[in-house]
Amino acid sequence: QVQLVESGGGLVQAGDFLRLSCAASGRTFSRYSMGWFRQSPGKEREFVAAISWVGGITHYADSVKGRFTISRDSAKNTVYLQMNALKPEDTAVYFCAADPNRSLPTSSPAFYDIWGQGTQVTVSS
Repeated sequence: QVQLVESGGGLVQAGDFLRLSCAASGRTFSRYSMGWFRQSPGKEREFVAAISWVGGITHYADSVKGRFTISRDSAKNTVYLQMNALKPEDTAVYFCAADPNRSLPTSSPAFYDIWGQGTQVTVSS
């Protein structure tokens, strides 16, 4: 059974940093693109960042460009989201997801078939 498990969330102050991890188990995601999304109460799930498993091609939402970095460790079957200069508006539940059908990263959640359970990130002002 395929599983994605996020970790690394927490409560930080504005300007601080966090690194989220997404560990994939159950199969090798060697040809999948992986993405991070977030959702705040009352809002739709929004794209944050994505990366192709081969070549490391990345794609970011404008709101996080220059502050967040997505990366992956193929040997560990893990994707990371380094979040720097956090802002209160970054507060959300962060989900990682796998897109098994496209080699290039996409921002549309509809293309991602496998989702983790989410990890809470809270940024206080």
